[in-house]
Amino acid sequence: MNQNGTFMQKLFPILTNKEIDKKTEMMAGLTTFLTMAYIIAVNPSILSETGMPAGALVTSTCLGAAIGCFLMAILANMPFALASGMGLNAYFAYTVVIGMGVSWHIALTAVFVEGIIFIILSLFKVREAVVNAIPKNLKLAVSGGIGLFIAFIGLINCGLVVNNDSTLIEMGEFNVAIIITCIGFIVTAVLSKKNVKGSILIGIVISSLLARGFALISPEAAANLGIYLPNGVFKFESPLPIVNKLDFTYITNPETAFNFITVLCTFLFVDFFDTVGTVVGVASKANMVDEDGKVKNVGRALLADAFATTIGAWLGVTTVTTFVESSTGVLEGGRTGYTALTAGVLFLIAMFFSPIFIAIPSCATAPALIYVGYLMLSEVKHIEFDNITEGVPAFITIAGMALTYSIGDGLTLGVLSYVLINLLYNLIAKKEERKHVSGVMITLAILFILKLWFM
Repeated sequence: MNQNGTFMQKLFPILTNKEIDKKTEMMAGLTTFLTMAYIIAVNPSILSETGMPAGALVTSTCLGAAIGCFLMAILANMPFALASGMGLNAYFAYTVVIGMGVSWHIALTAVFVEGIIFIILSLFKVREAVVNAIPKNLKLAVSGGIGLFIAFIGLINCGLVVNNDSTLIEMGEFNVAIIITCIGFIVTAVLSKKNVKGSILIGIVISSLLARGFALISPEAAANLGIYLPNGVFKFESPLPIVNKLDFTYITNPETAFNFITVLCTFLFVDFFDTVGTVVGVASKANMVDEDGKVKNVGRALLADAFATTIGAWLGVTTVTTFVESSTGVLEGGRTGYTALTAGVLFLIAMFFSPIFIAIPSCATAPALIYVGYLMLSEVKHIEFDNITEGVPAFITIAGMALTYSIGDGLTLGVLSYVLINLLYNLIAKKEERKHVSGVMITLAILFILKLWFM
């Protein structure tokens, strides 16, 4: 009986959770879900540009996210939530389908094959080796960089930071949406200072209520700011029009095979390093990194992520990946798979009540993103900035993630600078002062150079 129990615990690590605060885990899962619920509306909006039915996309987006969360919870016992990733969905729709004239069926096939490759890489522990090879200071920088990145997203979402063709960005016009965000942020910060559990969630709820109140008083003005009242309560549409619509003809046709490989490689590169960066950064903040700098259970987490990508493509949605918004749940105390499990259940519920969740405005979730950004950025205080060979790559990683608007690109710049600076330093340094640069890091640097040169 005990042996059977031990076997099941090894197979499903979530069963090892004995004395955990399930209330805290559920609160963390709810917080994570609310900060990433926008994907229920945004993903169908983007992918429908390809001709895919929007109603079916809403259902498949929720299903893919729920399955991804369940896999992460059961197989890895990690508090990370998954859903169709932003960025890759835009590349899928605007570059591959609309720009290259590739059908959405074939583009989904590329995502499916990407998932299969990730499963193989995860089983052979290639992705795990990459995560563990990243030096400690660079891991801390990834956490800080993600913090700056998601704070930037929050500032953009509420309209406090806007585009400017001359200066790239500038401060937006002060309006009701920004005021709501500021109130939510202040409430979150004050409650956190008082050690109130669920402070981030409370900030989201208060901001949502204020936004709904404004929409009731002045619907037209609210609509101009992206604030709407729910268009109904219950709604469900069949996902069948987009389920199991894979098309492998591009792979077998010599004339189109190269285009398929190009699309596939882009999906692989972006998702691989976005996921690695997210897992490393959030795990570092959650104290899930051991004394050797290795992320606990990372192999299973990456395997769950890979399975989610494959299943998501079969369901008809773009790459299902680990969301950086998982950090909001981690900061609410989420430490186990129960956090991800809660988020997954909520995605299933949202599938039937999508109008409610779609109506959560960006100005309501922005306070959480900005505040969590502040908390994650605090990790940089542990970086050895006085050691130039460690501090400069860390700085480039942090700045790169926010300023390129990409976790993967920031990690790329960080790894390249780390390897090049340290290898060059080793050429002129005394033998006892030389820094060890792992073969994995050198291999990554070569791959990144090839990526930047050819893609």
